[in-house]
Amino acid sequence: MTISYNWLHDYLPVTIDPERLSKLLTSVGLEVESLERYESLKGGLQGLVIGEVLATEKHPNADKLTVTRVNIGSGDPLQIVCGAPNVAAGQKVVVATVGTTIYPKKGDPLTMKIAKIRGVESYGMICAEDEIGLSEDHAGIMVLPADVQVGIPAADYFKIYTDWIYEIGLTPNRMDAMSHRGVARDVCAYLSYHDNQDLKVKALATDNFKVANTSLPIAVTIENTNACQRYSGVSISGVTVKESPQWLQDKLRAIGQRPINNIVDITNFILHETGQPLHAFDADKIAGKKVLVKNLAEGTPFVTLDDKERKVNAEDLMICNGNSEPLCFAGVFGGAQSGVTASTQHVFLESAWFNPVDIRKTSFRHNLRTDAATRFEKNVDISNTVNVVKRAALLIKELGGGEISSEVVDVYPNPVQQPQVQLKYSFLRKLSGKSYPADAVKKILVSLGFDIIKDSAEDVVAAAPLSKPDIHLPADIVEEIMRIDGLDNVEIPKAITISPSVEPNRGKHIYREKTSDYLVGLGFNEIFTNSITNATYFDEAELSTAVKLLNNLSADHNIMRPSMLQTGLEAIAHNLNRKNNDLRFFEFGKTYSTQGPGKYSERERVCLYITGQVQDDAWKGKGTASDIFYLKGVVARILQLTGISKASFAPVPDENNLVNTLQVTINKDVIATLGQVTSQELKRFDLKQPVFYADLDFELMLKYISANSIKAKELPRQLPVRRDLAMVVPKSLPFADVENTVKKVKIDKLQSIQLFDIFESEKLGADKKSLAVSFTFLDEEKTPTDKDIDGMMNKIMNALETNLQAEIRK
Repeated sequence: MTISYNWLHDYLPVTIDPERLSKLLTSVGLEVESLERYESLKGGLQGLVIGEVLATEKHPNADKLTVTRVNIGSGDPLQIVCGAPNVAAGQKVVVATVGTTIYPKKGDPLTMKIAKIRGVESYGMICAEDEIGLSEDHAGIMVLPADVQVGIPAADYFKIYTDWIYEIGLTPNRMDAMSHRGVARDVCAYLSYHDNQDLKVKALATDNFKVANTSLPIAVTIENTNACQRYSGVSISGVTVKESPQWLQDKLRAIGQRPINNIVDITNFILHETGQPLHAFDADKIAGKKVLVKNLAEGTPFVTLDDKERKVNAEDLMICNGNSEPLCFAGVFGGAQSGVTASTQHVFLESAWFNPVDIRKTSFRHNLRTDAATRFEKNVDISNTVNVVKRAALLIKELGGGEISSEVVDVYPNPVQQPQVQLKYSFLRKLSGKSYPADAVKKILVSLGFDIIKDSAEDVVAAAPLSKPDIHLPADIVEEIMRIDGLDNVEIPKAITISPSVEPNRGKHIYREKTSDYLVGLGFNEIFTNSITNATYFDEAELSTAVKLLNNLSADHNIMRPSMLQTGLEAIAHNLNRKNNDLRFFEFGKTYSTQGPGKYSERERVCLYITGQVQDDAWKGKGTASDIFYLKGVVARILQLTGISKASFAPVPDENNLVNTLQVTINKDVIATLGQVTSQELKRFDLKQPVFYADLDFELMLKYISANSIKAKELPRQLPVRRDLAMVVPKSLPFADVENTVKKVKIDKLQSIQLFDIFESEKLGADKKSLAVSFTFLDEEKTPTDKDIDGMMNKIMNALETNLQAEIRK
């Protein structure tokens, strides 16, 4: 929520310093997330003054330069060298004095200094319009009218609008603060309570509202009284649609709104003033001079203000004309055929209350997230529709001319009653932890617009204002009292007595969420498959320890799954049959086994399934197909994220329906198995493209995670050093052997080992390959010398030559 300091003070009876106001707002629960200076022109023309050129003469060393003497209203006249062709004595000009920073329309800011230009000193600059950001004009210096007073600040002459802008982080229940008047109400309540005053928000200026004639009556009928409980409106005839006055444009721009025309700007102004959305119709386009609030048939075409045709849903509440033709998505977005245009002469203003649920559904259904929709979906003040429409009508009359040409129509079939809430003072003490005097409670409530219905020594009964539709319970009133007292004033007791809650297996949930977040960020989708599966998927060895169901409901679902591979392949087949060919799935689940009657066990696992491309085709080239190396990288990263650092990957004989199988072990415990699903298993599920699968033992992961301790240390002050090494080794040698060999050398300054190239050629010899490996060293104490690095590299090369018979390429 964006709030303007200047605008807010239009409704406050006192002036508050911007910084104090920021703290006050946060104290009452309207958290100020940022406070920034706003200037309608960058820099605000600060330091620029109006001057008068007293004399001019040719520059002695430059034909196109002029030496001027300029009076700026104080001190001696300034000598300024000017390059503009139109400078002349007697002109009133804008002067940037030494030390002033100007902000050109194009280019970087420039600070004035004493300069020597072709041998002549210059004490400032006579400015053109583009040089101070006023326009793009650079034809010459800006010449002002002769009657302009010399010495006044340029900001005063050009009436630069400045303001302070607050960004407030509102909680969803605080719709009453989604406007300047709503925020002002809280400010007045706070000051009244703490400064012992009786401050009230200035009333809306509607006393002068008078109906000039009734030449333009618009009848209103509400057919869906649940979705629209109140509808108010009024007609204004003879208006002129034009540009808004500067004050209105400044207010809207300050809070990030773009001025459009006086009619639309007034509705936006009222929205941010009161929180009540309005809609202005071209009255001449309302057929039959009648407004119907109703639902239309499913699929009814409707062209909205953005010139897009949308199909109306049967649940969308629509504003229609007398012929039941749609004019507007109620409370969400207007229609192209009924909106205000430059030729509009007669306006019908709508001020209504629409059901928040209906508005939110329509807004999301059609992807129309408008300011009006965000207000209606949080509920607006149903008691204020008439006052607001009167206020808007008077502003239209003032800024657009015309006459109020109808009585205010107000259809309100079932008036809403103010909810009454009983608050016991004992409950207030219990919930707030503070004892409030009864007089203080009543003062706060009255200042917020509550009506005191009943008062006693034990309790108070208050009727909540309809501007606060979230007030229904005693706890809601406690919150209001604590807000105005100031959340910073909640007393902290010297001792707190609590029964600590112990959550078992908390680490499990933390690491499960961390793993899920990483995989989702990588493009994986989480799946949930049935833990009961088909026994025909498994061989006799697997079925010998499987948990069989005695009363299975289906022949296809008769055992608890001993493996999660098969249920995942079912999900992949389902997607591939629907042309979803590139899939990355993950699933947290359990596998089940038994060692005999009464000896049942279940194991928590996280499994990954990948098929198709992991990178789409693009103009740069073809996409990347999934493979075992991609899957290995994902598994390694999961282990790294969860703090498991000592795991080792090693190839193992193919089994369990996998080929090219790798096992991940820690201290001989198998923490994960990954590989490519066999063609026989793929054929069982009618899959025709490769699938890669990883099965991580989540319980075993948690065991090693809990054994790790987190250590913090300073970031290194030195830069890492990288050295590359190429070696020829047997083609069958896995890179893991190279890693293990290097790690056994135990060089503590070696940070990482990275394989970045594999080269195979007959020139290397039969069954040979070349590996290119990078080694990264880091000495946290000092910058290592070449001699230090060479010594470590020699140890690595000796180990590789001795243990792996590697041939180092030099």
